[in-house]
Amino acid sequence: MNDANAKFSIFVGLDWANKKHDVCVQVGESRDRSFEVISHTPESIDNWLNELRKKAKGKIAVAVELTKGPIVYALQKYSFVTVFPIHGLTLARYRQAMFPSGAKDDPSDAELALDMMLNYPDKVKPLRPSSDQTRTLALLVEQRRLLIDDKRRNVNR
Repeated sequence: MNDANAKFSIFVGLDWANKKHDVCVQVGESRDRSFEVISHTPESIDNWLNELRKKAKGKIAVAVELTKGPIVYALQKYSFVTVFPIHGLTLARYRQAMFPSGAKDDPSDAELALDMMLNYPDKVKPLRPSSDQTRTLALLVEQRRLLIDDKRRNVNR
């Protein structure tokens, strides 16, 4: 483990989807990894993160293939979670280098995201947390957009 990763007690690679997320978890300097599937609900994400935090007290680093979106917003609300976004094309090329056969599945993508975060800390930089006011404003704007979309659907109907 390098100095950049020394401040985290748990490392997670997360492959997101609309209904579920595949995760690969590594605790501390251990090379042992566990794989889980969590559903995409605020309750499931909250329970999962709180269980992880109980395992190893300290900060959690999460590598994910997005810079914004529902899962990133959900992770950013926790002060003990740092999100490391990985560009989708970069992860695809890394997958191609590791698995020339072109084999792809969600658990291995989660593990590849974790590997990239751990092995290339100078290339995979953490998202800077937004201020509380900025996060609140982003949530309000997102809610406004949903309301406008609902109104448009109703008017069109």
